[in-house]
Amino acid sequence: MNPVMANTNGVFSDLFNAAGSSAGNLADGLVNGASTATNLVQTCANLCISIATGAASTALQFAQDLTSGVSSALSGRK
Repeated sequence: MNPVMANTNGVFSDLFNAAGSSAGNLADGLVNGASTATNLVQTCANLCISIATGAASTALQFAQDLTSGVSSALSGRK
């Protein structure tokens, strides 16, 4: 009497293939999750850089306006 197997490879081969497929799916999920986290960090970094650049530009403009105002005030006192 021959035992019934899932295919010609045998039951253990099928079990190892199923476990390998599950491990592969888990690894794919971890890679996709890491990619999403990396994209989020990059987006936040770009936003922070934009805010810092805008703040620096505003501060520079303020300093130029202040200097111009002081210069105008001093030249008017002569």
